[in-house]
Amino acid sequence: MTCVEVKEVVRNCLKGEAEAWKMLVDLYSRKIFNLAYQFAGSPQEAEDLTQEIFLKLYNSLTKYDFERDFSAWFLTLARNFLIDEFRRTRLEKSQRADFEELTTAAAEADSPENRLLSQEKAELVREALLQLSPELRTVLVLREIEGFSYEEIAQKMKLPLGTVKSRVNRGRIQVARAILEKTGGKP
Repeated sequence: MTCVEVKEVVRNCLKGEAEAWKMLVDLYSRKIFNLAYQFAGSPQEAEDLTQEIFLKLYNSLTKYDFERDFSAWFLTLARNFLIDEFRRTRLEKSQRADFEELTTAAAEADSPENRLLSQEKAELVREALLQLSPELRTVLVLREIEGFSYEEIAQKMKLPLGTVKSRVNRGRIQVARAILEKTGGKP
C-alpha cells in the first residue's frame, strides 16, 4: 500500500469507518508485534503490548500530521510506548520464547543435534538482546532482524545516521560480550 493510500485509510479511520481501522490493523499488526516481541521476550506479552499500542494509536490518531509519513510516525509512537513500558516496569523478561523461527528455518532439514545447537544459539541471542537498553535493542532489531538499512532506521527513528550506526555497533558489541560471558568465552 502506498503512502498516499495509507493516509486515505487514516482519513477514513478518523471518519469512524470500521473497515478502514481493520485495514490499518491488518497492515501494521505483524510489524508492531515483532517490535513488541523484541521488547517483551515472550509471544503472550508481545500480543498484549501490540493491543495496547493499537489502543494508543486509536486514541492518538487525531494528533497525526498528514505532512509526515504515517509508517514512521506510527513506528515512533510504538517505539516510545515500548520504551515507556520498559522504563515503567524495569523488569528484564526471562521467559522462554519461540525465537527459533528466526534462526532455525534453514536448519529444518539438519540433524536433531544441529537444530538443538541452533535453538541454544537463538536463546543466547534473545537473552543478550533483552539485556540491552531499549534504544540499542530497537536499532539492532530493526537492522539485524527486520533488515532495515541504516538510512531507513535513521529516518524512521528521527535520529542522525551516525547515531544509528553507533547504536547498532554498541548493540552488537554488548550482545557479543553477553554471549561470551554466558558461554564462558566459547563462541
